[in-house]
Amino acid sequence: MLAIRNLSVTFRSEDGDLRAVDRIDLSVAKGEKLGIVGESGCGKSTVAMAIMRLLPPQAELSGDIQFDGTSLIGLDESRMRAMRGRSVSVIFQDAMSSLHPMIPVGAQIAEVVRAHEGSSGRAASRRALDLLRLVGIAAPELRMKAYPHELSGGMCQRVMIAIAIACEPRLIIADEPTTALDVTIQAQILDLLDDVCRRTGASVLLITHDLGVVAGTTDRVAVMYAGRVVETAPTDALFRRAHHPYTQGLLRSVPRLDAGIGFDLPTIPGNVSQIAGQIGCRFAPRCAYAQDVCRETEPPLAEVGPGHVSACWFNAVIAERAGAALQ
Repeated sequence: MLAIRNLSVTFRSEDGDLRAVDRIDLSVAKGEKLGIVGESGCGKSTVAMAIMRLLPPQAELSGDIQFDGTSLIGLDESRMRAMRGRSVSVIFQDAMSSLHPMIPVGAQIAEVVRAHEGSSGRAASRRALDLLRLVGIAAPELRMKAYPHELSGGMCQRVMIAIAIACEPRLIIADEPTTALDVTIQAQILDLLDDVCRRTGASVLLITHDLGVVAGTTDRVAVMYAGRVVETAPTDALFRRAHHPYTQGLLRSVPRLDAGIGFDLPTIPGNVSQIAGQIGCRFAPRCAYAQDVCRETEPPLAEVGPGHVSACWFNAVIAERAGAALQ
């Protein structure tokens, strides 16, 4: 359904160019749930905005994004506007700031229905009410007239999901849909998203910095670091035997209930950085396994298992050493 090929996104500025996404390949099949994980600054949200063609004017795109056989890069704005919400929709992070503060949430949902389905105002309002019920909003008749600031963060996120599924799109991009929510509400939102996709048959591109979120939610996971995809695998295979040292670092940093009191949560030293003209593996400055070849030549994505690829010069050695530690 979605095929991203050799996609790069470069932001131009007076201080120099920043390539936020660098030559990545991704795909999402019909009905599939793909997770994209990585720290903040790795380019995950930029990929989402590139798919939706919502990047700022100073952003330059190269490569191709094919949706159901149509290149989104080449579409004019009117055709792209028609696709947003109808065929591809997005659940933005921080729903409270994404919703219009001066318009009741019911009207915001109804607006999407009117724009894409040509429904009358009354029919669109009925559809909005049905959607509020579908996403589990209590007293939906009352909430239809509420403004975003009158709702909790979890309720606002449910409204965002209602907007995203209003026209039953074939692909839903969920960009950090559980940001700033407590773990109970987070679980409810993820269960709701999963239930909606089962009902509509939609594919999902779930973007998050938390590998724990994708563990029971996705079919496959792509790990991004500094604008590059460094590992892609079926979700079970990734958690069972991650190959890339960055993925292993993310896995080790997930809190464990059996760790005991006083356990120091492992961290990855340093920060994500993208340096113009950088050669070699971008993770090398933070990697305990790095050798001269890592700093001199960028490793390609290599197959390490069925549907499993990793970009590291020492895939087999590192995976074998880390296998026991990740159990």
